[in-house]
Amino acid sequence: MEDLPTDPGLRPRITNYSPNDQDQVRRAYLLAGPCQPRDHAFPQKIFGNKLRRFNKDWFGLYSSWLEYSISKDSAYCLCCYLFKPDIGDQAGGDSFVGEGFSNWKKNDRLQSHVGGSNSAHNQAVAKCQDLLKQKQHIQTVFEKQAKQDEDDYLIRLNTAIDCIRFLLRQGIAFRGHDESENSSNRGNYLELLKFLADHNDEVKAVAFGNAPQNVKLTSPDVQQDIVTAAARETLKVIVEEIGDALFSILVDEARDISVKEQMAVVVRYIDKKGNVIEHFVGIEHVSSTSAISLKEAVEKLFSRLGLSISKLRGQGYDGASNMQGEFNGLKALILKDNPSEYYVWCFAHQLQLALVAVAKNHEDIAMMFFVTNNVVNVVGASSKRRDILRGKHAAKVVEALNVGELASGQGLNQETNLKRPGDTRWGSHYGTLVSLITMFEAVIDVLEIVRMEGPKGDQRTMARMLLGSMQSFEFAFTLHLMRSILAITSELSQALQRQDQDIVNAISLVELSKKRLQHMRDEGWQSLFEVVSTFCEKNEIIVPNMNERFIAQGKGKRKAPIITNLHHYQVEIFYNVIDMQLLELKTRFDEGSSELLLCVACLTPSNSFFSFDKDKLIRLAEFYPEDFSPMEVLILHDQLETYIFDMRSNKEFSMLHGISDLAKKMVETGRNRTYPLVYLLLTLALILPVATASVERVFSAMTCVKNRLRNKMSDQWLNNGLLVYIEKDVFDGIDNESIIDYYQNMKTRRIKLSSQKKRLD
Repeated sequence: MEDLPTDPGLRPRITNYSPNDQDQVRRAYLLAGPCQPRDHAFPQKIFGNKLRRFNKDWFGLYSSWLEYSISKDSAYCLCCYLFKPDIGDQAGGDSFVGEGFSNWKKNDRLQSHVGGSNSAHNQAVAKCQDLLKQKQHIQTVFEKQAKQDEDDYLIRLNTAIDCIRFLLRQGIAFRGHDESENSSNRGNYLELLKFLADHNDEVKAVAFGNAPQNVKLTSPDVQQDIVTAAARETLKVIVEEIGDALFSILVDEARDISVKEQMAVVVRYIDKKGNVIEHFVGIEHVSSTSAISLKEAVEKLFSRLGLSISKLRGQGYDGASNMQGEFNGLKALILKDNPSEYYVWCFAHQLQLALVAVAKNHEDIAMMFFVTNNVVNVVGASSKRRDILRGKHAAKVVEALNVGELASGQGLNQETNLKRPGDTRWGSHYGTLVSLITMFEAVIDVLEIVRMEGPKGDQRTMARMLLGSMQSFEFAFTLHLMRSILAITSELSQALQRQDQDIVNAISLVELSKKRLQHMRDEGWQSLFEVVSTFCEKNEIIVPNMNERFIAQGKGKRKAPIITNLHHYQVEIFYNVIDMQLLELKTRFDEGSSELLLCVACLTPSNSFFSFDKDKLIRLAEFYPEDFSPMEVLILHDQLETYIFDMRSNKEFSMLHGISDLAKKMVETGRNRTYPLVYLLLTLALILPVATASVERVFSAMTCVKNRLRNKMSDQWLNNGLLVYIEKDVFDGIDNESIIDYYQNMKTRRIKLSSQKKRLD
């Protein structure tokens, strides 16, 4: 039922389904409602000498049955599609069922299709209503229940939903290996249900053995249906909140524990209060990671959610070729459909690539990371060595506390370990260097133990080599240099990963990091040298005389260039590494190369709207012809004049720091209604994605929800579980009554609940 085509033009006839499944298919479509992409850019057709197209106002007139197919540019009737085979051929032929209606010139056909009270269409509508009224179902008619039965059932159902709420929020398994009554552990769901029954007499009186055999609500099918209902209601809230707003998407793909390619999609939009919101809306299994397959998966997801791709105004991906390829990437394929769907390469990913480039292209820095990686591998090769490391470090911490070198307090001096760096893990290099500096003495002690007592000769040799490298001034210097550089970029990386981060502020943060690096280059040599010297003295590492000639390891004096130690460390390493880092940042974050970003920057309210440039903001509007007609561009000219005068003369707007603050303040003061076109520019700027951190978090959550012990989880279960697990805040706002409504209508239930009984007082 999850994969039923949403687009009415792509659906198979209802008779193509098995007779045993037809009612379930009908019910699924009725619960989903008619396919009404209200925000779609409906194409025009020539009728005679006039251009005509589908009118979205018709959805309001015929909201219960009218559907529109984007693929066929035709209108359909949901009720007749579901029940026309049962009422013969009197429903107006195939125009609203098979072929679709597309003669927009004759829109009176919509009303004639409805017909009189006994028309084929109205008979189909009645059958749809009867299907959802379970008391009309023959199975329910023969199972009339007493009021007490309904009350007992409602207690069981609410209890089951409460159990499932807990399991979904925690991302833990439902089923057990042995769920028989004699089992000591029947799985989390049944055990939690039993726990609640044991602690609540009202639940105990109607659960398990005290419940009728066929409505115990303990079967896996019931669990799956409730989870589906919870996920659908959560998604419904998200989609309704998005409404007809413009949005952008963040997309990435990764393999799950079952080695299945999964594509995660996050939607970024502005809510009614002016806040930047990012919501996870689904994960799709893709058989291929080609751009075409990913685009088809995105369109399928959008169709199922009722979101129109015509409202898409931004794309955010990592740097993979299938994502950002200039001609055949997902970015290019989506841009072909709508040129206003601008692509932004994930800032955090670009930053990581800049760091990796420096680490690989500078010989001394590359050697330092090579040694560091091997230290992590050798020291962390066994649990015994890790325990020794932690013990040695703990002893050093206690010693430092006793002599007053470290301060004590809550959260300080906690147990730690060496962190493993990774080229694709944002900020991991910084964490590795910090932990190595912190645990340096303990690491040396462990390497000494391995050198003396290692089980294999090659391990002892490796430990000896690492000791020689680590206890050199060059290693200590490059270690502290990169820690200082990465401290700056790590702060930038953390800021870029905030969900409410906007593109203008992101650019300013990059510029701030460049300035800090430049200041470090100009003023930071002496302070860094003093820190390294102190570190070396503490760890008994020889500090070379900076005025003596530098001799590189492995090179004779005759072949070595005649330079001093000062020149080598200050010029060849310190200046050179910082210059390389600055060049990488400038190359990857050159906002001057993008006219769009230059125009967006003019919206910032900093320094009394110092960057305001009317001409560039008009140009920004021209980037979005779907949102600004030529007439609206002219109106924007005048609106901007009044807007900037108002902003600069109003104290409420004088202390704002970014366009996110500006958007919220405009909504708060009602200026979004006073200057709707300016606010639209703000919206378009804010929904431009900055980083794909939200999608990366989805994959982190996926490792919790679908792990080694749950590796046979179906795609539907994974999607539903992830949605609720990630969007906990939305899920918490959904009451049991809404979930019960959806659950009861999914299929014919043995007990029908009256509307006034869906929640116990």
